[in-house]
Amino acid sequence: MPKPAIHSRAFNRPTRKFGYFAATLALTAAISAPVSSYDRVTGHHFASRSEAMAPDAMAATSQPLATQVALEVMRQGGNAIDAAIAANALLGLVEPTGNGIGGDLFAIIWHAESEQLYGLNASGRSPQSLTLDYFREQGIEQIPQRGLLTLSVPGAVDGWHEMHSRFGALDWAALFEPSIHYAESGFPVTEVIAYYFGRNAEVLSEFPGFADVFLKDGQPPQQGQRFRNPDLANTYRTIAQEGRDAFYQGSIAHAISNFVAEHGGFLSYQDLANHTSQWVEPVSTNYRGYDLWELPPNTQGIAALQILNILEDYDLAAMGFDSPEYIHHFVEAKKLAFEDRAKFYADMDFQDVPVDWLISKEYAAERRQLIDPERAGRAYEPGNPPMQGDTIYLTTADQQGNMVSLIQSNYRGMGSGITPAGTGFVLQNRGEMFVLDEQHANGYAPGKRPFNTIIPAFVTKDGKPVMSYGVMGGGTQPQMHAQILINMLDFGMNLQEAGDAPRILHSGSSQPTGEQMSDGGVLSLENGFSDATRRELVKMGHRLQEAVGPYGGYQAIWYDAEQDIYKGASESRKDGHAAGF
Repeated sequence: MPKPAIHSRAFNRPTRKFGYFAATLALTAAISAPVSSYDRVTGHHFASRSEAMAPDAMAATSQPLATQVALEVMRQGGNAIDAAIAANALLGLVEPTGNGIGGDLFAIIWHAESEQLYGLNASGRSPQSLTLDYFREQGIEQIPQRGLLTLSVPGAVDGWHEMHSRFGALDWAALFEPSIHYAESGFPVTEVIAYYFGRNAEVLSEFPGFADVFLKDGQPPQQGQRFRNPDLANTYRTIAQEGRDAFYQGSIAHAISNFVAEHGGFLSYQDLANHTSQWVEPVSTNYRGYDLWELPPNTQGIAALQILNILEDYDLAAMGFDSPEYIHHFVEAKKLAFEDRAKFYADMDFQDVPVDWLISKEYAAERRQLIDPERAGRAYEPGNPPMQGDTIYLTTADQQGNMVSLIQSNYRGMGSGITPAGTGFVLQNRGEMFVLDEQHANGYAPGKRPFNTIIPAFVTKDGKPVMSYGVMGGGTQPQMHAQILINMLDFGMNLQEAGDAPRILHSGSSQPTGEQMSDGGVLSLENGFSDATRRELVKMGHRLQEAVGPYGGYQAIWYDAEQDIYKGASESRKDGHAAGF
């Protein structure tokens, strides 16, 4: 099979191999300013560490204990699907600041035996008894960020069940044993998670049930402190013994619904009992010869495809990584994609979303014409289709060639703050993402899935698996999905370097919750981009703003078919860990 040459003029370093094919990288020009460490012997200047490599299995998660659990499951005969479930369960314990069984789940699975990709939408729906009229009667014009009105059905446990019943190899109960052990005996709280514990405690301490689980003597867990959650251990033990029905129709469902009702909320036992996940067809676009796969709405994954389609016609490698031209064109492409995100992305059971048109090359060519190469756009209109009738990401890979790309979240930090008594977990606040306008695609309705930000990604080439990856973090995610591929395919970075490289983050676009961009939004650049580039961007009309922490959290696994090995990378901005055997 021919091996395409991928040329980049972004760095001055020797030719090397990377990825599914041995790509020849012609790197002939250096960055104009110091952007990272230039003293690494590998020449991978952005990389905080080397890629992890292993012949048989790989796991990359945002917390080292979860990575080790995933590997242990695969050593015991479980596959990548089992490992992903077990790791996700543990992350709900050790990183409740970003996920848990009170939240939603999405996954893309490469099944080696059938040589196919499978997409899973395990997001929940709004309460049937909560109507748009209620908000109007109460004079509520926007759903609050936290509390009872933000609740939707948690989809994660049913997502695990669907994954395991279709593809799992190990006994269901065995997947929860590590989490039960750590919940009862305790685990040391890691640095970044301790920070988010503190930040969330300031906001959520007064919400029903929260302090009983997550605060001791009024204080959140500190870095290095051994933290226990016996209530979550009991919840996991019940799920292990009784399966997903315990959560949606059994004792846990009753605990959730009774607690919510006691405090005046709307999420009911029947809402939980009626919940189902949905297997969906992933959608893709081709960028530089590689196919990036995302899930269709109600997620925002296709925004990454739209960004790449718009940028495909530009020679980004010639512009260079640390150049105002590249950053400008990236930001403008993002703005265009996010206008469509604000208008069209919604629950496709309620709304006819023109996905094929939105991710088409023809539409991208139209939108590309709107970009002024020398000036930042302050506002863009969404397209007009032809008229016709805080989060965790993890990835695992096994000896059989199965690969899982999984993302799971409570949404805003630790979710709604509502923590049902005796359960050990917080309910998500994903319902905040609805707009209170029945004419809007993402308008609130009972039994509807809100617009969802969390997105897993997968890359194939010529129908074969290449990379499973994701970048957690709200509206950051599609921007970083695109940047990771650009870093690798245009700028010649390896798997770890592509994630560690400084990131471009634009905020202030029009939103699915009704806000409209009229001032061009705000551009934040991580440390590493040169002062000269920042000055030129200001001259072009971009408003620059310093930001700490919102640049996402990346994990990835790359399958090198030539050597038949896995490469893994984990986010240097988090507590994460990639390892294999």
